[in-house]
Amino acid sequence: PGGPLNSIPMNHSIAHKSLAFFAAAVLLAVPASVSAASPKAKVTNPDFTRGETIPEGFTHDWNLGATGARGWMFSDKLVTTDARQIQITRVAKGSPADGVLAVGDVILGVGGKPFSLDPRTEFGQALTVAESEAGGGKFVVTRWRGGRAEDVAIKLPILGAYSLTAPFGCSKSKRIFEQGCDRLAKRVAAPSYRADPIVRSLNALALLASGRSEYLPAVRKEAQWAAGFSVDSMATWYYGYVTMFLGEYKMAAGDDSVMSGLRRLAMEAAKGQSAVGSWGHGFARPDGRLGGYGMMNSPGVPLTISLAMARAAGVNDPEVSRAIERSLRLLRFYVGKGAVPYGDHAPWMETHEDNGKCGMAAVLFSLLDEAKGAEYFARMSLCSHGPERDCGHTGNYFNILWAMPGVAISGPHAAGAWMKEFGEWYYDLSRQCD
Repeated sequence: PGGPLNSIPMNHSIAHKSLAFFAAAVLLAVPASVSAASPKAKVTNPDFTRGETIPEGFTHDWNLGATGARGWMFSDKLVTTDARQIQITRVAKGSPADGVLAVGDVILGVGGKPFSLDPRTEFGQALTVAESEAGGGKFVVTRWRGGRAEDVAIKLPILGAYSLTAPFGCSKSKRIFEQGCDRLAKRVAAPSYRADPIVRSLNALALLASGRSEYLPAVRKEAQWAAGFSVDSMATWYYGYVTMFLGEYKMAAGDDSVMSGLRRLAMEAAKGQSAVGSWGHGFARPDGRLGGYGMMNSPGVPLTISLAMARAAGVNDPEVSRAIERSLRLLRFYVGKGAVPYGDHAPWMETHEDNGKCGMAAVLFSLLDEAKGAEYFARMSLCSHGPERDCGHTGNYFNILWAMPGVAISGPHAAGAWMKEFGEWYYDLSRQCD
């Protein structure tokens, strides 16, 4: 998926249904660096045109898409609907915004109209239009500087419009993915490349999903790293994504040299499961009980996916199969009742999604051909947009990462509808100028 697959020998892979969308999400899911003065602190909405400033301690700003700028907006728990201004906090040198915007400028609107609903959404939607053939790459913003407001134009590359079934059959999605992989390959190949194990595994998955043979040496190098990976602290969070990548690599490239590492990772994860099929922040104690914090579904579902992939890649051990089935028995309980919750809780009924766990579950049940669970959690993923998709107890990272893999299981028209409602402007706002 996502490229000329005949350039890398592809063997059977149970992940082929969602890998390309997962990889695209890797390129677009930008972790939010949230910083607030205090959970109890009350912040007022500043008017920058009257000389008011960003409140002390509230330093979280937002990427402003391919412009190359970042900006601060007033928000309530990261919801920006009450904001009407964006103060520019950074402009990348050589980016489209360089020379047009400067730190301290205030954006009051886009397309000749003042912000009226939510500046983040409106800015993102205007970016999507500007990048289309109809928009011609001309992105007009109302810039306030030195007591004067004027409309100025930022010239953006033309990427085309999203299709009605994006990312399926979508030239813009394909172009973004190809350009993103090219940039990512340079980053991965750099001698200084050192990423968090989760991000590192996902980056490698993205390059693998491209199918391009020129990336294979870098992917192979990452697979050797993954085969030797081991960690004690927070092991469950890391093992799921590292094993997921390694299992997919083994099936895609047919490289038997990673099998001993893949088997070790899978067996450690299976033996680290609790007696009832759950995982915590760390692996279970020898008595089968979770120590400390208790059951955590955010690492638990990816671990189950990774065990299913390891088994398909050739790790045929009864202990792995038992671990998969124990976890599935827990997760089947939530089908038809609500979102997969934080831990050992009742089904989550406040939102359709929480930190991407419904997307994770949709992928898991789809990979194992359990249609009922796959359909239910895919529909939950499809229903989730706006603040419930954008926020979460770990920020937005996992919620956005697992959005399209879950949504895509409902098919091209569902994916296109979700993109039109939420994904287009959100992803375009998240992309950087490179």
